[in-house]
Amino acid sequence: MTSYDLVAIGRVGVDLYPLQHGLTLDEVRSFEKFLGGSPANVTVAAARHGRRAALVSATAADAFGRFIHRELLQLGVDDALMQTIADGPPTPVTFCEVFPPDHFPIWFYRYPTAPDLLITAESLPLQAIRDAKVYWSTVTGLSQEPSRAAHHAAWDERGRAPLTVLDLDYRAVFWRDPNEARDQVREAVRRATVAVGNVEECEIATGESDPERAGRALLATGVELAVVKLGARGVFAMTADEQVTVGPFPVRVVNGLGAGDAFGGALVHGLLEGWDLERTLHFANVAGALVAGRFECSTAMPTTAEVQALLSDVEVADGAI
Repeated sequence: MTSYDLVAIGRVGVDLYPLQHGLTLDEVRSFEKFLGGSPANVTVAAARHGRRAALVSATAADAFGRFIHRELLQLGVDDALMQTIADGPPTPVTFCEVFPPDHFPIWFYRYPTAPDLLITAESLPLQAIRDAKVYWSTVTGLSQEPSRAAHHAAWDERGRAPLTVLDLDYRAVFWRDPNEARDQVREAVRRATVAVGNVEECEIATGESDPERAGRALLATGVELAVVKLGARGVFAMTADEQVTVGPFPVRVVNGLGAGDAFGGALVHGLLEGWDLERTLHFANVAGALVAGRFECSTAMPTTAEVQALLSDVEVADGAI
C-alpha cells in the first residue's frame, strides 16, 4: 500500500467556467471545463508542492468521469483510491459566473445526489487513510448518507491522529436543514486536530462570530490548530500556545473561487515541512492570492517556486519569517 503525504476525501466534479466575464449564464456563449471540487483541488495544490497526494471519491462511468480521472493524473494526484459507480447518478458539473473582483455566483448540478456522496464505509481504503501524514475532509461529505457514515468510519480508523484536518467548507445548498448541518459540523470538529474555515463557517461550528473566540471554541473541542480565514483582512490562527494574524497579500482578483483550496494545499505543505505558524500562513496566503488572480482553479494551483518568489517580497518587507 502506497503511503501518502495527503489523502483527501469528498467532492469532485467538473467545473464549467464562462469564457465571457461580466455576463450572466444566459448570456454566456462558451465555457471551458476543469477538474473541480474542493477536496480535489486541495490534492492538486499539495501535489504542486511536491506532495504525494490521493483523492478518495467517486465518479460515474461517463465521459466527465473519465475526464476527472485523467485530469487527476495529469495534475499529479494518484487516482488509485477513486471509485467508479456504474449504476448511479452522473458525474456532477458546476457552473459559475465571473464578476470580478468579488462576485462569483456558483451553481452545483448534483441533485438529488452525486457519486461522491455514495461512498460507503465498506469501500474505504482504510490503511491509506490511517497511514497518511495528512488526512483532509470537508463538511460537504456529511450532508448525506452513506457518505456521512463513511466519513465517521474513516475518522474511527484514523483515531484523531495528528494532522487530521476538517475543512469547514459549508455550503447551504447541500443541506436539507441548517440545524442538521450545524449539529453534524459540531460533532465532526471533535474528530479533527486541525480546523480550517472562514468566519461564517467557524460560527456554524462554534456559535462564535469573533475570530479569536471562534478559535478558542475550536481548541476547546480538542482541535490543536484553528485557522480562521478573514477574507480581505487576511487570516488568523491559534494553537494552545500562540496566536498569529497575517494580513492579505494584494492581488487583482480574476476569480476568487479556488483561492481557499490553494490556501489549503499550501497549508498542508507548510505543516509537513514543520515551518512555524507565521511562515506557514504567509506561504498559504500567497498561494491563495496567486490563484485568485487567475481564471481557473485546479490548473491554476501554483508551484512552491511561484509562491516563494512572491513570499520573498513579504520577507523583505516584514523581516525574516
